[in-house]
Amino acid sequence: MPGNEDRPSWNTYFMDITRLVAKRSTCLRRAVGAVIVKDKRILSTGYNGAPVNITHCSEVGCLREKLNVPSGEKHELCRGIHAEQNAIIQAAFHGVSIKGATLYCTNLPCFICAKMIINAGIRNIYYVEGYADSMSEDMLKEADIQLMRLDKQTQGEKS
Repeated sequence: MPGNEDRPSWNTYFMDITRLVAKRSTCLRRAVGAVIVKDKRILSTGYNGAPVNITHCSEVGCLREKLNVPSGEKHELCRGIHAEQNAIIQAAFHGVSIKGATLYCTNLPCFICAKMIINAGIRNIYYVEGYADSMSEDMLKEADIQLMRLDKQTQGEKS
């Protein structure tokens, strides 16, 4: 259609929103955003940070940094909640079913998030960056959840 050359694809549109959501992160190590979508409609968003009414890492420091904990390990040593977890929790809090939905996330979900995604009924995941948690990808594939890594520049699927 004439005049629509600059109109973003759906993947670009949702991933751009996901990056904007990530800007709300209070994590000192990595800003992550997540958007749950169904039928081209946003159902829920989430970013990584401390729970409601809990002091943010940006204010008290990062225990994981202090202890030199590598990325992808010992998730329990973090006061924050992952972006994917927050998006799922927000949907539940507001009574929104995400069964059969698609997750857009700046990063491949970790193993803990993968288990939540599987049980929440999410069927597809689009992401841009990897994550240091090899068990996650294996579990998501076993659960027949479609993983699509998008090219950082073009938002097209990588082969």
